[in-house]
Amino acid sequence: MLPSESDDVLAKDRRVADQQSVDERPGETVRLDGNAAAGILSEVFVPDITTARATCANCGTMRAFGALPLYGQSMGAVMRCPTCDAVVLRVARTPTGLWLDPTGARLVVMAGPTAPPA
Repeated sequence: MLPSESDDVLAKDRRVADQQSVDERPGETVRLDGNAAAGILSEVFVPDITTARATCANCGTMRAFGALPLYGQSMGAVMRCPTCDAVVLRVARTPTGLWLDPTGARLVVMAGPTAPPA
């Protein structure tokens, strides 16, 4: 069964009503797709990650990524906690891209932007 023109009109009316209700509630959280996070994610993924600090999800030790022992490198990397040897971060290179698995890091802290010279 093909959708009728009235179904298309109703769907359009719902989208317009949804947009109007969002516009009427300034200051409330709005659900957007992930592309809207491009700005803040570029701040996270552009800086030198080796200076960022990760907290091990297993034991709570916090160290800079550059201070974590690194294993591998041909297809990717496994970074481990220097205290308990748990995996903190895994990165794999495949023909289709890079895969990042930070499940062993409870928290990652990066330095904020530095002020421009005066």
